[in-house]
Parts: sequence; C-alpha cells; structure tokens
Amino acid sequence: MILKRVEVSSMAVNCYIVGCEETKEVAVIDPGGNARGILKVLEDNGLKAIYIINTHGHIDHIGANRAIKDATGARVLIHRNDAKMLTNAVSNFSFMMGQQVTSPPAEDFIDEGDIIKIGTTVELEVIHTPGHSLGGICLATDNIIFSGDTLFYGSIGRTDFPGGSYQDLISNIKNKLLCYDDDVVVYPGHGPATTIGFERKRNPFLRD
Repeated sequence: MILKRVEVSSMAVNCYIVGCEETKEVAVIDPGGNARGILKVLEDNGLKAIYIINTHGHIDHIGANRAIKDATGARVLIHRNDAKMLTNAVSNFSFMMGQQVTSPPAEDFIDEGDIIKIGTTVELEVIHTPGHSLGGICLATDNIIFSGDTLFYGSIGRTDFPGGSYQDLISNIKNKLLCYDDDVVVYPGHGPATTIGFERKRNPFLRD
C-alpha cells in the first residue's frame, strides 16, 4: 500500500496520500493547504489521484480541495452532514479567518460502512464518528485508521464548534474505534501517529 504524509498548513494538518501500489491510484485525505507540495508528491511518485476524501468540512482540512481537483480531476467525497461546509465560507470557518475559501461540491457522499476502493488492492472503510462535527468520519484499512479530528495522540478533537458534541465524540471513539486491536496504527489529522492500544490505556479523555 502506498502511504505518504504531507504537512499542509501552518496549523500542522496532516494530509495523507494512500493508494494502490499496482495501479498507482491514490486518495488524497484532507488536503487542507499546500497544494503545490501535495501535487509534487503525486508527480514525483507517478501517482494518479482519483479521490479527495475530507474527514470533515473545516477549512484546515479542505483548503486545497479546489486546486487538487483542478489539477487531477479527483472526485470529492465527504459525509453529507458536512457537505455544506465545502461551498460555504461561514460554515467552514474560513470567513472567520478573514478568507473566503470554498471547495467544489462533493460528487459523492460517504457514510458508515461504505467501502472506498482504490485501485486493485486498497479498500477504505468509512466510520462515521460525529462529535467534532456532524459529518466527521474516520477511515480504516488493513492495520490503519485515519482518524481526522476525531482522535489524536493523547487527546481528542474539539467539541466546542457548531455541530460538536463531547458526549457523541467520546461515545463514538469508545464504541467504533476502541473495538479495534491494540496494534492498529492511528494517523490523526494533527500531530503524531499513535495506536489504539496506547489511546485505550493512556488517553485521559477515554478513561472510565
């Protein structure tokens, strides 16, 4: 499996490029900025982006959607509950930062249990984990979870934004993520990678 990380903004958002070694088809997960850097990784490695997957609709995760789509033709995927953030600068918070950043609308909506196939060897399973936002998702494949802003190393996503819910976020992490084996690697939207086992034992927000 192809897996590359690109830091995409001053807010240290992790963009992940994941895909099929055989076909060189990939998905770009959360291109929040640094379109030039993302496109360089694609070009340098001979990769074809077929999907842009947003784990949620906040500006720091969608900021380079338009540039990546224009350059590659990749299809934009997001949960329907966050879809309006793509095209609304107020909803995605870019307006509050003195910007008017929008994305092309989603071609397809993704939801709990959907399988996103990339090339011939990679399948990403969608896990709907609202709490940071109404449409927040994680993506699971092999021994990996891309957790967006749901779960971080030793922490969790903020829940004080519109559509956020601390109770929902904790419930979804415990019921939908902590059911995975301890050795599953978690690649979050911000900060370093972690494992399910570490978060189960050490994350202060997840202690009963």
